[in-house]
Amino acid sequence: MANRRVLVKRRKSVRNIKKITRTMQLIATARFQAAFNRAVATKPYAEKLAELVADLSRAAANVEHPLLKTHDEVPRSALVVLTASRGLAGGYNANVLREGIRHLEAEEGRGVDVRVTMVGKKGISYFKFLRREVDEPRTDIGEKPRFEQVEPLANELMDRFTRGEIASAHVAYMRFLSAGQQRPEVVQLLPLVGANTAGRKEEGEAAATPGNAIEYEFSPSPKELLDELLPAVVRVRLFQAFTDAAVSEQVARMVAMKAATDAAGDMIKALTREYNRARQTQITMELLDIVGGANALS
Repeated sequence: MANRRVLVKRRKSVRNIKKITRTMQLIATARFQAAFNRAVATKPYAEKLAELVADLSRAAANVEHPLLKTHDEVPRSALVVLTASRGLAGGYNANVLREGIRHLEAEEGRGVDVRVTMVGKKGISYFKFLRREVDEPRTDIGEKPRFEQVEPLANELMDRFTRGEIASAHVAYMRFLSAGQQRPEVVQLLPLVGANTAGRKEEGEAAATPGNAIEYEFSPSPKELLDELLPAVVRVRLFQAFTDAAVSEQVARMVAMKAATDAAGDMIKALTREYNRARQTQITMELLDIVGGANALS
């Protein structure tokens, strides 16, 4: 039977841990709401921009643009991986990194040299452990990504693509579907072709039909508008990936801390039962000693 003092110390330690995990759960809940509001606020703009670009692409079917071209002859591509800089978020980082490595291995199997831009300390540390090269480690974008922080990265990808240095650009991140569902994905940013230009529908959302298409009168010309809007699509899609990753991280941390708090509560109950048994055993032994002493004196 365990010593009662040891059990009391262990129970006190677990109670302190429970207070910490409960506090972290509440902080993650508050941060989740703020991150969720930011992610939701950007989606109407991104969807309307994608819809307008799709209409322009149909109206100017013969217009060529550098961001629409393919460079199949270039054996290089770029991958941006969005991870967290802090842990205690369950399998969030592991799932994103697993999806990113799966994409890396598939590209390497085709003979493509992938240049990785790793965002977040956890991803940088993991790639160091794997001894995989990271072309550009980034730790300056935190849990509240701002557009002015993401825009230079998008511009750099577009410049490298238009110069023919890379054949494609992808981003690996945790896509936020709902508070109960997040999915690690690798999404193509460049080149902008097909459904990639028109944006993505959320699950359960009805797809657009040709009868719903809107006829526009363009001024200036569709080509001039595409010159402005196509780079904006790349920037907005990358920024949307960052906001989705931020809200998904807070959801994962909230769930992980709740599980830790519940586990600490169960451990406290188990330690309390063990302490009560040890205490009852000691009381019983003391009573037996007293009765034995009394019988010996009688």
